[in-house]
Formats: sequence, structure tokens, C-alpha cells
Amino acid sequence: MIGLIIGIILFDRASKFLAALFLKEASIALWEGVFHLTYVENTGAAFSLLSGHTLLLGIFSLIMVIVLSYYLNKRIKAGANMFEQIGLAFIIGGAIGNLYDRMILGYVIDFFDFRLINFAVFNVADSFITIGAVLIGISLFIDEKNKKTSGVN
Repeated sequence: MIGLIIGIILFDRASKFLAALFLKEASIALWEGVFHLTYVENTGAAFSLLSGHTLLLGIFSLIMVIVLSYYLNKRIKAGANMFEQIGLAFIIGGAIGNLYDRMILGYVIDFFDFRLINFAVFNVADSFITIGAVLIGISLFIDEKNKKTSGVN
């Protein structure tokens, strides 16, 4: 899982580098009024919550990365299903990607801009965190179904 986490971090860094390089001057409409690439420096968390509290968010992110890394290692040893393992790796990789931005830049670079639904601008790391949470949800569903099938409560 370490290779997957490192791959996510590198993908996130590369995407943010390209966003900073090409999107600072102007938003690019990939589908006018629906989906744009727009450079945003976000000093908050999701939906700009806690905007301006970069250090607090960085400390929280670091603690979560440490706790989730420990938990992932424990779950791998316990034979957790792949949805859970990959979900945790996605969340850890995404969290480290945004943590890097917060600690080094003082803000997180966001650039995916869904305007059709007026959604918050987000990035690759955020996407991995969200997909990771969905995978963990699927894992919980699978585990619950397996418990019912085997008769374990």
C-alpha cells in the first residue's frame, strides 16, 4: 500500500504543479458553465471551512495521517478486504497531498471547478479522499453482508 500512497502523492503534486503553472492567469472552460479548471488558493478545509486556520488544519491532518497509517497497518495484518485497504491508502495519500500544501505553501491548491451545481473547487487529493471514503463504505457493506451470511452477529 505504500507504493499506492506514494503514487497518489506524486499524482497530486504533479497536478497542482501544472495547475499553478497554467491556470493562475485564467480559468479554462472544458465545458462552458459546467466544468472549468480554475486555480484557487484555499486556506481552509473542504468548502473553505476554517479558512485562514492553516496551522490548525495542518496539525489535524498530520494526526489523522499518523492514526490512519497505524490503522491501515493493523488492518492489513488482520486481513482486511482490499476495499478497506485501498480506501485507507487513498485517504492517507490525499491527506498527505493536502498536508504538504498547507505546511509548505500555507494554502491548498484547488482547481476542479464544477460550476453547474456551484460546487466547491477541489483537487486530486480531495478526490482520492472522497473515493477512499466510498471504498471504506463499500468495505463495511461487504463485511456486514459476510457476517450475515456466516451467521456471525
